Parts: sequence; structure tokens; C-alpha cells
Amino acid sequence: MNTIDKRFNIIACIPAYNEEKSIAKVILQTKRYVNQVIVCDDGSTDMTAEIAENLGAIVLKHTKNMGKGAAIKTLLEYAKQLKPDIIVTLDADGQHDPNGIPKLLKPIIEEKAEFVIGSRYVPGSKTETPLYRRIGLKIVNWLSGRGKVKDTQSGYRAYPSKIVDLILQCESKGYGIEVEQLTLAIKNKLRIIEVPITIRYKNLENPSKRNPIRHGTELITIALRLIVEEKPLVFLGVPGILLIVIGLVSGVYLLLYFNMTRYFSIPIALITLGTLFTGILLVVTALILYSLTRLVKKYVSNYKN
Repeated sequence: MNTIDKRFNIIACIPAYNEEKSIAKVILQTKRYVNQVIVCDDGSTDMTAEIAENLGAIVLKHTKNMGKGAAIKTLLEYAKQLKPDIIVTLDADGQHDPNGIPKLLKPIIEEKAEFVIGSRYVPGSKTETPLYRRIGLKIVNWLSGRGKVKDTQSGYRAYPSKIVDLILQCESKGYGIEVEQLTLAIKNKLRIIEVPITIRYKNLENPSKRNPIRHGTELITIALRLIVEEKPLVFLGVPGILLIVIGLVSGVYLLLYFNMTRYFSIPIALITLGTLFTGILLVVTALILYSLTRLVKKYVSNYKN
């Protein structure tokens, strides 16, 4: 498929922030495969919005930079009004080759998947990912992909309109949006397929607008938050119980030691109090999160029925 498939209304959503040097090429190439291009100008201070508008894209503007996640949400909420069959998301900086769009559309058109990811790490893909990115991505992939997805951070994606409302449940306003989307997809048992794509980092004006350490920290924090929210009794409750046990053992030792020597060890007392307090806090938090999760699931189930 080298041109627009007229059987489907295909919408491309492109978040953009100060991409005046690359946005034109991305839009022109994308228009070959979709019915409409929508760009969210996320508070740019350059000519990004003007260039996109002149090339026929629908441009949605944020008055200030709100983050990629916020831009994606703005794009999807608007795209829903156009009654699309399939939505494609890709970056505006030229990393994602728009000529790969047909590969993303195919599994959805053939009804083999509800969530398609343009992946840098499956056979047939081409990427120039820097070493520090590869290391960071492996950590995030392990935390959020459950071993099922090799490229959890690719923003080059496609999905049918029927799951847009699910995707809009994501709360992340920054670069953690991809991790959160994927977690929701896995949690709701959507069929996920990764297709090989070409990703460029070399010769880009600004391949990353964020400090890699801050970026990585944000992704790992979001991944951990989602994991904890999904199974609070396992990831908070179990460590909490272990700490309580350690605190009790430490307390018994403190009393025995005092009875034998009449010396009250302040360091051991602090360890006892610290582990007991932290353990109880973790257990209580786990129980509260578990109860809230059950209530939310029950509410959603009743709402659907």
C-alpha cells in the first residue's frame, strides 16, 4: 500500500515542539498515507504552527509547553470528532520515517491487532540509537513491557478508533505517555504487534529535547508507579510485611540484649522503630490502594453493564 487506502478514514496525529526545520517534510510524507494530518503545537516559539497550517494540517495550539503526553491527549480528543477508523501517531522531528505507516496499518486492517508499535528492536528494523538510550530502554522495557514488547518507548504507533477512549485514560503529561499506553493495552489484553521500522538519530537538529537522565528517571518512575498500582499487595504489601518481621526480630533482640547487659542500644532501637514504622506504612498503603483498585474496577464494570 503506497497511497491512501480509501476504505478507511486514517488520521495522523503529530505532537510538535519547535520543529520548524523538520515538520514540513514529515507532514508532506505523512499525507501520502492518511486522510488528514493533525498537529499539536505544544507551545512552540518558532514557525512550527505556521508551516503546518500552510501545508494543510489541522493545527491545535497549546499556549505553553505542556509535554508530549498532554499533546497526544489533545490530538486524540480532536481526532475523535473526525470519526477515524485508524489513528497513527508519530514524532515531528524526523526520527520516524512516514513511509513506514503502511506497515503499521496492515495488522489493524487485517484485524490481527488492536495496538501496533513501530519497533526499533525486532528483525528488519533499522536504528541508530545511541548507547545510553539502548541501556535506558532495556530498563524501561523490562519494567513496563512484561517481556512481551521489545520497544516500549516508541511513539510510532497505530490503533483503531475503538480503543481511543481507553488510551485517553492515560494521565502522564510527559514522555511517559508511551509506557502508560502500553500498560493499559496489556492490562486490557489488547493484541499487540511490533513491526520493524527505520529510526534516525543522526543528522537531526535536536534528537532529544530532554536531559537523558531526567528523561530516564521519569520513565522508570512512571513504570514503577503503574506496576505498584496494578499489584499493590505484591509490590508494597510483601516488602512491608518483611520490614515488620525484621522490626519485631530487632525489637526482641533489643530486649534480650538489655536484660543481659542492662545496656539500651539506641542504634538497634532506631532500626526497630524505623523498620516497624516503614513496614506498617507500606502495608496500610497497599491495603488502601488495593481497596481503591477494587472499587474502581467494580465501578467501571457496573458502568459498562
